Amino acid sequence: MSDERHGNPHTSGAVDPVGQGGTSKEFQNPGLPPHTPRITDVDPKAEKRASRQVFVLFLISILGTILFFFGYFGVGHTGIEIGTKLRLQNTLIGLGTAFAMLGIGLGIIHWAKSLMPDHEVIEERHELAPEAGRAEAQQMIEEIIEESGMSRRKVLTGTLIGAAAIAPLPAIFMFRDLDRSKKTANQMVDQLRHTMWHEGVRLVRDPSGLPIKASDIQIGSAVHVIPEGLNELKENKLNEKAKAVVLVMRLSEEKMHISPGREDWHVNGIVAYSKICTHVGCPIALYEQHTHHLLCPCHQSTFDLTQECKVVFGPASHALPQLPITVDDEGFLVARSDFQEPVGPSYWERG
Repeated sequence: MSDERHGNPHTSGAVDPVGQGGTSKEFQNPGLPPHTPRITDVDPKAEKRASRQVFVLFLISILGTILFFFGYFGVGHTGIEIGTKLRLQNTLIGLGTAFAMLGIGLGIIHWAKSLMPDHEVIEERHELAPEAGRAEAQQMIEEIIEESGMSRRKVLTGTLIGAAAIAPLPAIFMFRDLDRSKKTANQMVDQLRHTMWHEGVRLVRDPSGLPIKASDIQIGSAVHVIPEGLNELKENKLNEKAKAVVLVMRLSEEKMHISPGREDWHVNGIVAYSKICTHVGCPIALYEQHTHHLLCPCHQSTFDLTQECKVVFGPASHALPQLPITVDDEGFLVARSDFQEPVGPSYWERG
């Protein structure tokens, strides 16, 4: 059969061979498309309006930082109730940080899109001698400063510098406040190792403070528990609660896999485990009765209650600490001792 019948590309005309006697010519570089000026390039009123908008955004950033510091320092000295104070402080800190970051970010973007030159340019790459390279780099920096309008727009430049100067301060103070005690790493771990739990301390419901009898805990139930006396604290109440809060649950004893040495840490299948996730410290509050799994709502770490809260899914690195419990003469649940390891997230200083 002939090539023509099969549509041979060299003879059928479907392909035009360039440079081989064909009719096509080389593609020409179309160049850059025509530049379309922005409204701020041709309308002075629009340019002034955009400048005012950028100024307002930078001002919002500055005010956001001020709002953060008001919430951080000012609310702490008010006489309002601790729960309301904490919610108000967190709200002001969150809003202040958001406005500080969004204001400066949106301001810079709006400045770049509406006021800085947007002409397309093509620069051929070529080798430069060291001296010529430094001179050209300096010239480029001067051109950038000039084209950005920073030398002409003093007010915008001033608000940008002010917003950029104080915007990092909230983060600095937040990290600074993580621990003011100047403790060593081992001392900080020891601080987490010891809680209000010790021998004989009753388990009471959170937040009512009512003591719990073993007969009150049914199979499948989960009770949020704090140590007796916590609600009466005047100082460091939240810190102590964050370390000591536990979940109390009951399951059939035949389903429990108990490690040697923990045989007397439960009461007829009633067990108590720290509520603080060992990943980043989120409070665990979800209990699946049928699977006997505890779930952390933050990053979905999952702990198996039948295997002493061993991690079965998620980023947590080790099991939840167990609180040894027993009952007193009146049948109330009490602690045998404190936790046997630090509660909360993993630390490299753990033994």
